[in-house]
Amino acid sequence: MPIKFEVGDVVELKKQHPCGNHHFEILRTGADFRIKCVKCEKQLWLARPEIERRTKKIHPKNEGNE
Repeated sequence: MPIKFEVGDVVELKKQHPCGNHHFEILRTGADFRIKCVKCEKQLWLARPEIERRTKKIHPKNEGNE
């Protein structure tokens, strides 16, 4: 069963971005995801299986993100 992601959630990924950050905001969901690095604001496109495999933790948008 797929993990429930919503636009606006911040996910912590296992591998860090070249800028040194692990946190990414979800901008678009579906078969492909568009995510944005919280630190440098670089946007990436990743497939759903790739996001699900790399996700370490999900910070919901209503929880008060970093």
